[in-house]
Amino acid sequence: MRHIDGVLLLDKPLGLSSNLALQKAKRLFGAAKAGHTGTLDPLASGLLPVCFGEATKYSAMMLDADKSYLAVLKLGETTATGDAEGEIIERREIHVEEGGIEPVLALFRGEIRQLPPMHSALKHKGKPLYAYIRKGVEIERLERTVTIRELVMSGFSGEELHLSVRCSKGTYIRTLAEDIGKALGCGAHLKSLVRTGTGPFVLHDARTLGEIGASGDREAWLLPCDALLADFDRLVLGKIEANCLSNGRSVDVSHDAGIYRLYDGENRFMGLVESDGLGKIRPKRMMSVQALEEEAF
Repeated sequence: MRHIDGVLLLDKPLGLSSNLALQKAKRLFGAAKAGHTGTLDPLASGLLPVCFGEATKYSAMMLDADKSYLAVLKLGETTATGDAEGEIIERREIHVEEGGIEPVLALFRGEIRQLPPMHSALKHKGKPLYAYIRKGVEIERLERTVTIRELVMSGFSGEELHLSVRCSKGTYIRTLAEDIGKALGCGAHLKSLVRTGTGPFVLHDARTLGEIGASGDREAWLLPCDALLADFDRLVLGKIEANCLSNGRSVDVSHDAGIYRLYDGENRFMGLVESDGLGKIRPKRMMSVQALEEEAF
């Protein structure tokens, strides 16, 4: 194993958990440390940003990012899990015409309330909800507010409804599928799901495990650590001030209050810093000195 820093845009295949896909990518790169920016169910495929080395310090920043999906809803069938993995618990006749779908979708745009599903990784007393439901125990959950920024029909066959979705963090697409099915009067479950975007990243730029394994120059596909932080403004300081912050010390520099991506005079990314707007900038999450030295070398 070796020290390697950067962000890999992985196209996770069906049938693998996010963790297993992460471990496979980690082995292919021979990386000593790796993490991802948000789970995808085994029955979902698509974009999974994987962080190596120093990039893992900033992976949590992507948890708040908007996500985009292509979802296929199977109308007329409700399952125990809300997706294709669960047993069918109800079948209903479908009396849905294409012209009647848009008014229903309009009800789900903007801020909506969702009840998290029991078949989810949401924790209760330190254990995921799915661990309880496997034992036949249902936990009372509270509805949460999420935001559906885009919800567009991309296809309709009479039994299947294809949707393009862009949503805020914490949105359960299987719950959205079930709720749309209820509103259409026929019930539905999530048949398939592909994540097409996470924050600034898109599936088009992702690589499969097969492509990575066959490449002799796979490190060329790694993005720099600061690619995860595009939402933060850039701040450039001189070498002395940047080094002070890198070593955990604050500096006296007047700047607007906020969190910034810090760069030194040589355009090296140093980490995240926070300005109080009163003349003081403090380190928040800095790159390691070792990583900076290796980059300079």
